[in-house]
Amino acid sequence: MKMTFRHYGNDDPIKLKYIKQIPGVTGVMCMMNEFEAGEIWDKETFQKYVNEVHAAGLECEIIESINVHEDIKMGLPTRDKYIENYKQSLRNVAECGVKTVIYNFMPVFDWVKTELKHGLPDGSNTLAFDQKMVEGLTPRDMVDGILKGAGDFQLPGWEPERLELLEEVLEKYKDIDEKKLRENYKYFLEAIIPICEDLGIKMAVHPDDPAWPIFDIPRITSTVEDLEKIVNLVDSPSNTLCLCTGSLGSRKENDIPAILYDFAKRGKIGAVHARNIKFTGDRKFYEAAHKSDYGSLDMYEIMKSLKDAGFDGYIRPDHGRMIWGEEGRAGYGLYDRALGVTYLNGLLEAIEKDEDRYDSKKKY
Repeated sequence: MKMTFRHYGNDDPIKLKYIKQIPGVTGVMCMMNEFEAGEIWDKETFQKYVNEVHAAGLECEIIESINVHEDIKMGLPTRDKYIENYKQSLRNVAECGVKTVIYNFMPVFDWVKTELKHGLPDGSNTLAFDQKMVEGLTPRDMVDGILKGAGDFQLPGWEPERLELLEEVLEKYKDIDEKKLRENYKYFLEAIIPICEDLGIKMAVHPDDPAWPIFDIPRITSTVEDLEKIVNLVDSPSNTLCLCTGSLGSRKENDIPAILYDFAKRGKIGAVHARNIKFTGDRKFYEAAHKSDYGSLDMYEIMKSLKDAGFDGYIRPDHGRMIWGEEGRAGYGLYDRALGVTYLNGLLEAIEKDEDRYDSKKKY
């Protein structure tokens, strides 16, 4: 596995040299906010950033994300223009050394949380979600609250420009159900996957977060059945999944270690986001420290399932708490995510050495 760390390019206050100092991190999962959804990623601009990453002693082989324009998701006549732009973006980043592109097909909203600074007893704060809070809001109220809570930092998938026409977009989605959304998704994949195969790029789709519909807008990446349908929309080594343990794990019936093992064994996982969440009620949770006993997910079994399946792709710690007085982009501070890297690497080392001890029948 390649341990990576998410970085927001030129818009990230966390310096690349600090990421390099985290033991075990080999590269970044990068995002560049210079490019809006539907816009072509300029090769020269991106290459300049890649050069900076390399100068810091890190790899830049995976992007998170090249956002999919809403017209593609809705299947509008204008989608072909944006798909062509997407293809060109893929060509440009491939020439800069990118091998995997994470993206999502979540309509309207990216990840949704009802609190960006949920206070914890130890004095840290974290992201949290409560379905009952959503039920008491309008879509506009929720969007405005999230953007306000983000302060000066742009959140992934929450670009203000994309949400200016929120009411108009929501009206169009009234005629789109899961079946239609999946048809639009297949149209997109059939257009880009041949290009990806030629370029040697894997597309890795991120699951819905949380893993159920919000405001009755369809979501099609929430269950193991959804994931199976996705990998079968276009049968190709380039059509893979980015399995986020916290996103899928928000749906209690999802057996995360089993899902990871199954799809990794078949070579259908292009990337993994590893994080823990703590349930505090029905469809109510907060994002906990990575260590298993701080949350509701078994991080040991999660990492062991990947190791047992032979997963050798990209992995990173996901959203961290804000600790030690740090302030920054919600979920993406430096300190707690660095602790997450250390914990995940510790689990991997223990798993690997335990296997070696078993194989050699070493006794004490």
